[in-house]
Amino acid sequence: MALFVYTARTKAGEKIEDIVDAPDRRTAMILIAKMGHTPISIQEKSKVADSKKGAWFKFSSSAKDKLKPREVLMFTTELSDLLASGMTLGNALNCLAKRRADRGKDNVIAKLRDEIISGSDFSSALAEHPKIFPELYVNMIQAGESSGALPEVLKRLVVHYERLQETKEKIIMALVYPMIVLVMGVGTVVFAMVAVIPQFETVFSQMGAKLPAITQLLIDISAATKNYGVFMLLAIIAAVVLLGNFIKTEKGRLMWDKLKLKMPLIKGVVAAAIYSNFARTFATLLQNGVPVVRSIEILQKTVGNAVISAELKNAKNRITDGSTISRPLAASGAFPIMMTDMLAVGEETGDLPSALSHIAKRYEGELDHSLKVFTTALEPILIVLISVVVGFVAISILSAVFSLSSGMDM
Repeated sequence: MALFVYTARTKAGEKIEDIVDAPDRRTAMILIAKMGHTPISIQEKSKVADSKKGAWFKFSSSAKDKLKPREVLMFTTELSDLLASGMTLGNALNCLAKRRADRGKDNVIAKLRDEIISGSDFSSALAEHPKIFPELYVNMIQAGESSGALPEVLKRLVVHYERLQETKEKIIMALVYPMIVLVMGVGTVVFAMVAVIPQFETVFSQMGAKLPAITQLLIDISAATKNYGVFMLLAIIAAVVLLGNFIKTEKGRLMWDKLKLKMPLIKGVVAAAIYSNFARTFATLLQNGVPVVRSIEILQKTVGNAVISAELKNAKNRITDGSTISRPLAASGAFPIMMTDMLAVGEETGDLPSALSHIAKRYEGELDHSLKVFTTALEPILIVLISVVVGFVAISILSAVFSLSSGMDM
């Protein structure tokens, strides 16, 4: 006989953990079922103790049990295809878990499969992995289970996440060239300060002439960079870390999100991305039968901006009081008039998802335009800034050369 540590759900749906004495794992499952519980996980007690002894090994393994957004999209696509072909959910998950494509991904899918086999709902199994599957995902799956249209819901999730991924890639691609220009420019200036300017300083000091003020300033900057460059770099890293930690706080996040909505060039990109994501996600939730109030609660967590999230919270409270969604959003001042007017039309016609889809398309087009304006303006700005620094270095050196030449002629 052996002791088995198990996790199960009672008939009331409550999650419990206990120990059962049985000769093997299969018998343990039968005994748990006879108690009226639905087993979720069963493990022999000796193995549990061994896993606790090697806790750091367990940590390093579980750290891999994560899925990136693109992997979640791939998983959803594959699962949708398998269910559409007529395969049951348990068999589909079992098929995906046995591919041995990626250890972390396979582990997550295997856990989902085990939950389904033990009698859990798919949405409940997904809810056990909140860092991988957000509330939006879980609630849509729950709506699909309730309506019996899980394959269709998965297809809509695929379309939704493909659009989100496409938006992210547009923004990233727009930033690639400006970042390359910035990194190369900064690298060139640092190299000049550390390796090139000191050589000119040696030549000028050997000649013993008095240097112009602008040249002396350049040499002082070069000396500071060479002697204290490491400390400057550490100070910059520390400042970035502190700023990042501050932004993670509620107050810091609110200040940062407000700033992004007011900064020139950036505000157009940020606002268009937020509004298109809001409209597309809202439409997807409503199309899958998620109630308006619950949809707003999910949008608060997925909209990606603390300012808009706070306004959505206020709007949700007003909806609970019997108001429409368009009026509280218009009263907040955080949403464009055109957007709230289109929402009002959707409410009047009884086709809010269609109105939201039109809003999403409108702001997706605006996002493309804002990204073009941003990149078009940012490239010359960076080039001008780098040119100013390079020009300062060139003028400083040439001033010293002309000054020394004049002294020699005299």
